[in-house]
Amino acid sequence: MMAGLLRIVATPIGNLDDLSPRAASALAEADVIACEDTRVTRKLLSRVSSRARLISYHARNERQRTPELVARVAGGEYVTLVTDAGTPGLSDPGQRLVAACIEAGQRVEVVPGPSAAVAALVVSGLPTARFVFEGFLPRTKGDRRRRLARLAGEERTLVFFEAPHRISATLADMADVLGPRRAAFARELTKMHEEVVRGTLPELADAADGVRGEVTIVVAGATPQKAESSPAEIADRLRVAIAAGVSKKEAIASVATELGVAKKAVYQTAIDERL
Repeated sequence: MMAGLLRIVATPIGNLDDLSPRAASALAEADVIACEDTRVTRKLLSRVSSRARLISYHARNERQRTPELVARVAGGEYVTLVTDAGTPGLSDPGQRLVAACIEAGQRVEVVPGPSAAVAALVVSGLPTARFVFEGFLPRTKGDRRRRLARLAGEERTLVFFEAPHRISATLADMADVLGPRRAAFARELTKMHEEVVRGTLPELADAADGVRGEVTIVVAGATPQKAESSPAEIADRLRVAIAAGVSKKEAIASVATELGVAKKAVYQTAIDERL
């Protein structure tokens, strides 16, 4: 029996010219294309000569459809997995099918390409060396703010997806919980009306009213915290400053600023050490 194959294929996030030659070949060679919305994928196939059968595969039916698609791969068919836009598996259906095919010992390949998360990250101007993709935050305000609180200490750049009707509330919660960090939101990426808005979180919250289309939000990570200075280190710095002729009051203020320690803690050390 001929070996089957599951191909995970990234498709354009807006501009159809971003469909790669490899992606076009994968669509053309497929026996079956598993897609979120058959109407959206048919528009994409207008650029490709393909006789593949389209099967809907979305969040509401992926559990039921996965065994059928695995069986097709096991039976020798070429199954291509796409979403409406971007890379399958990133806040879109796909991971369940990929894991099931791997578990069944079937071949799995990826045809990389567009991703709104990566596109927004690199155009944001924020650090890209280390980042965390968080997908969609919880819909309810309380759950959303609790999730953001857990991310408050994360030093890597944060990337989120958000629906247009929640963007203002989400950015307002981010400003409250994460503070005035640098951030950006991007919409209509790769399309004619592409827009990237950059600023602090409070500024973006004010600018988000009336935004349409799904949005990608990129937020700077937390500023790395200095290791806590020990009382012995604080005392040593105080002695050096006082020996240099600085008044005790000035020495306390200087050491507090230098070490990033509260003045009260430095003052208490001065008392404890009888400086």
